[in-house]
Amino acid sequence: IILPRVQLCTHWLDKHYTLRISMNLEQIVLLSSTYLTTAPALVKISLFLLIWGLVWLPIAIPVGKFVGWQPSQPLRSEQKLPLLASLYVIAPLIVWWFSKIYGNSWSDCGLTWQPELGFSLLLGIGLGVLSIMLIFALETAFGWATWHGDNYGTLLSTAIPILALGLWVGITEELIFRGLFINLLNQDYVAWIGAIITSAIFAGLHLLWERTETLPQLPGLWLMGMVLVLARWVDHGSLGLAWGLHAGWIWVLSSFDTAGVISYTSKSPRWITGFDDNPLAGIAGMICLCVTILCLLILYLSKNLLILHPLFR
Repeated sequence: IILPRVQLCTHWLDKHYTLRISMNLEQIVLLSSTYLTTAPALVKISLFLLIWGLVWLPIAIPVGKFVGWQPSQPLRSEQKLPLLASLYVIAPLIVWWFSKIYGNSWSDCGLTWQPELGFSLLLGIGLGVLSIMLIFALETAFGWATWHGDNYGTLLSTAIPILALGLWVGITEELIFRGLFINLLNQDYVAWIGAIITSAIFAGLHLLWERTETLPQLPGLWLMGMVLVLARWVDHGSLGLAWGLHAGWIWVLSSFDTAGVISYTSKSPRWITGFDDNPLAGIAGMICLCVTILCLLILYLSKNLLILHPLFR
């Protein structure tokens, strides 16, 4: 007689506490969603980065052990790529979850899967490649850079894989910094303030990977972020142009670095060509970005002139 009663009591307690835990979890989720929708933009961005890091941590630990990474030591190129890949592969899921909370879609973040996106992407890649090639041409003319024709074969064999990598890194970072973050910041700040903040976050987060080499690049990285925000504005909210620019820069710089087709001479002033051979750490990188700004402004004006022209009404 006692045993069935004990079993019945235990069963009731299990159901009771399971129900309470379930209700508490639902309340936590509801309160979290409510807070996320009403919190200031910087709090939302901080939560995004925190959640992204926490989700990545169980993946990063085994990947870091596999590549032999020591947090106290600088990352080598062969160590950075697997860690970066494991971080970026989960980023779209976090962006999708945050966008779902705010009732947004991919198109609100600047991704509209239309032919115009492909055209803007190609235009951005072309502009990114030409802007860097212009700087390399000037550096060669001044005798600051020399080309190594023997390595052109390596350049051709690695160009396609590096382009694919550039497209992946480009769309991931644009979706986050020029997509989600800009949308969140625009809710609390005027557009140019939001651009300054997201560009500062974009530059600062690069310190997580490498501090010594990144510090001289911070002004260039910030200006790069501003240029990419401008590219989204010029493209009427689409990420296509910014994505293409970002991918184009990665493509050229990484391809040339991997193949070793260009190197700086002893006559090159490092404050111009860039410390540690990083263009963004020198005046040359700044000039490249300023040239890109000029091209974007011309593109913006030409687009508006076409729209105003009677033939295109």
